[in-house]
Amino acid sequence: MLIAEGLRKRFGDREAVAGVGFEIAPGEIYGLLGPNGAGKTTTISMITGVLPRDGGRVSVDGIDLDTGPPARRRIGLVPQAITLYQDLTARENLLFWGRMYELRGSALDSAVDEALEAVGLADRAADRVGTFSGGMQRRLNLVAGLLHGPGLLTLDEPTAGVDPQSRSAIFDLLERLRDDGMAILYTTHYMEEAERLCDRIGIIDGGRLIAEGTRRELIAQLDDDARIELAFTGGHASERSEAVAKTVPGVRQAHWNGEHLAVFAEDGSRCLPGLLSAMLEADLPPARIEVVEPDLEDVFLELTGRALRD
Repeated sequence: MLIAEGLRKRFGDREAVAGVGFEIAPGEIYGLLGPNGAGKTTTISMITGVLPRDGGRVSVDGIDLDTGPPARRRIGLVPQAITLYQDLTARENLLFWGRMYELRGSALDSAVDEALEAVGLADRAADRVGTFSGGMQRRLNLVAGLLHGPGLLTLDEPTAGVDPQSRSAIFDLLERLRDDGMAILYTTHYMEEAERLCDRIGIIDGGRLIAEGTRRELIAQLDDDARIELAFTGGHASERSEAVAKTVPGVRQAHWNGEHLAVFAEDGSRCLPGLLSAMLEADLPPARIEVVEPDLEDVFLELTGRALRD
């Protein structure tokens, strides 16, 4: 459904996207995972035609994006910003966006009714959007991009600032759309969202796609590395514990996230005594030490040396 090849975008002297490429099949959720500023929004903006490309090629359902409307009609865009009129009702907002997609008459009315029902807002159809919670606005913002029945749905941080109930409703809807055969491009910097939703994941950092695969394939890149978490009591433990850990033989990466220290080691069981000894010598006695199963955030930390939400 989507083929993106060699995408490039420069803003002045800064190359925001440097040769990013990937494909998404029908019935697949592809997660673009990375921290703020990694190039996710710029990439999705080029794929949807919102931002001109400096290089590369995009095709949607076999149609080159540069043909204009024929390709763009196959795309549904849900931007990070709320694109709703606060003084209009939920129904009026969807009617407006439906007309922008050239829907009319009974087809438009049916699409609006189905959209409101899909996100549990049918009973609030006549209420002004300005009275909605942030989560309700996010849900309405999402279905505004679905009215024309796109083959490819692109979502840029669709759960930013939403409550748990709305987040769960968004996840349920996306999984239903995926099961119905829609291709979905999902950008996020929340590892737990990608782990639940995404069939395949591309990790982007510094405008480059640095890894790609299923969750299992990405975590397998860590080989036999172990992640050790150390928690401390009192206010004296900080980035200093990170520096101490990096002096221990066998430690590949160490990152203080404000709450605990995450350490990657080639052999966790052999590295653990030396790590504990180094902390005690530095007057940083851990209150808790735990060896945990690696996850996607660990993959990113191993590849880039920083956490997803840095």
